[in-house]
Amino acid sequence: MPFVARTLPLETARRVMRVQVVTLIWMSVEAVVSLGAAWMARSPALLGFGGDSAVELLSATVVLWRFSRPSNDGQAERRATRIAGGLLFVLAAFVLLASALALRGQVEARPSPIGIALLILAAVAMPWLARQKRQLSADTGSAALRADAAESAVCGYLALVALAGLAVNGIWKVNWADPVAALALLPLIVREGWEAMKGKACCQAG
Repeated sequence: MPFVARTLPLETARRVMRVQVVTLIWMSVEAVVSLGAAWMARSPALLGFGGDSAVELLSATVVLWRFSRPSNDGQAERRATRIAGGLLFVLAAFVLLASALALRGQVEARPSPIGIALLILAAVAMPWLARQKRQLSADTGSAALRADAAESAVCGYLALVALAGLAVNGIWKVNWADPVAALALLPLIVREGWEAMKGKACCQAG
């Protein structure tokens, strides 16, 4: 279903902007800390999570740009939707690469208390952000916002996957656990990217 231009209520537009600003601040911190922790700990799980954080930061920037445009700007919505949907495919490729490197045994992870603390925070914060964005996507009819909601949801899932993988590897030394779990997310990421590219907002059928 194509985007239908409409004037958004002022409060809805403000909610979108607030949620995106919160996302930008959090993802900036998350990307820097997780990638730094991944480098120090040589952790594929944290590397994949940090890559997801960077992609989510770009996605949130695109959606913030879209909603800073006039509310009836259909061209801005279509452009933002294509970019946000494309970023989901970039995320899928990054998860695949990080998982493949881990499975090939290219790196051996070390414990990372900072990384674990960040993952716990992300596992709580990102599902909440995803819910807010899904609701706003339904309210605004924005497929770009739906794609960004999917980015946030995947970030939360990857935080849980990385935590589980680090725990399993730390306790039982099963170093393939987190990359295999991350690979299981690929169908979800690709599906959401495809739905976004078709211009489908949350709660639209078909």
